[in-house]
Amino acid sequence: MKDAADEDDGIPVEFYGLRRGTVTALTIICALFALFTLIPIIWLIINSTKTQANIFETFGFWFARPFALFHTFANLFTDVDGDGIFAQWFANTVIYSVVSGVGATILAALAGYGFARFRFRGSRFLFAMIIAGLLVPITLVAVPLFLVYAKVHLINSMAGMILPSMVYPVGVYLMRTYVELSIPEEITDAARVDGASEFRIFFRIVLPLMVPGLMTVLLLSIAATWNNYILPLIIFSNNSLFPGTVGIGLWLQHVGGSGDTNLYPLLVLSGLVMIIPMIALFAVLQRYWRGGMLLGSVAN
Repeated sequence: MKDAADEDDGIPVEFYGLRRGTVTALTIICALFALFTLIPIIWLIINSTKTQANIFETFGFWFARPFALFHTFANLFTDVDGDGIFAQWFANTVIYSVVSGVGATILAALAGYGFARFRFRGSRFLFAMIIAGLLVPITLVAVPLFLVYAKVHLINSMAGMILPSMVYPVGVYLMRTYVELSIPEEITDAARVDGASEFRIFFRIVLPLMVPGLMTVLLLSIAATWNNYILPLIIFSNNSLFPGTVGIGLWLQHVGGSGDTNLYPLLVLSGLVMIIPMIALFAVLQRYWRGGMLLGSVAN
């Protein structure tokens, strides 16, 4: 009886259409990929506790004395050679990412629902043009973007960073796909029969059901703005408006130009500080990373 119960609890590998050897090989590949991903983070964690001398003179994947984490952390949030304060850059990054992420999520939800539920002339072409925007790297439009920004006075302004970051084609695609696959049309059709307006249907019925998709788009859009380097580099010349990516790059240029290696501990720790919020955000929102929650919720 025990063997039968154990057999019922587990799903045989064969049911997935994979041989055990294939599963083992895939597991090894995934483990190697995870190791490759974690190595830089482990290096940052260990070397953020070291002095400048120990970073270069000791083994990179083991700790060394003295333990300088707290001293380096205190120096990280002070002015460094007049180049800027990391605290300001970090705060700018949070503002840009949160405002842009929320705005991009709202626009993606509206656009995704519209493309999924309404058919109008040119809708397919318009959606294709939105997706085609993913194929154009921002470096190709850097010059025209700068000239347009100069005309509308968005250079060295927070709006110049936030507004383009709210346009997120990946979010539109994900929300359209989520609505099509996870929200049955019967639900919205029944609401229309009951006399509900389209705005009421969207905000009272559809939007609460889109929460897993919304959280996914929110996380991806915040991460995209958080890691953006090219756009702020183009539109900002004022150090106080830099996000963390450009600020750290400024420090790196300072190290390369002057040879001031005392900035290396700050560079290492600042990289770790910039990574931690994204890891924490993913840990909080990862439970929403599932799709098709309502598939089959309507009886056949």
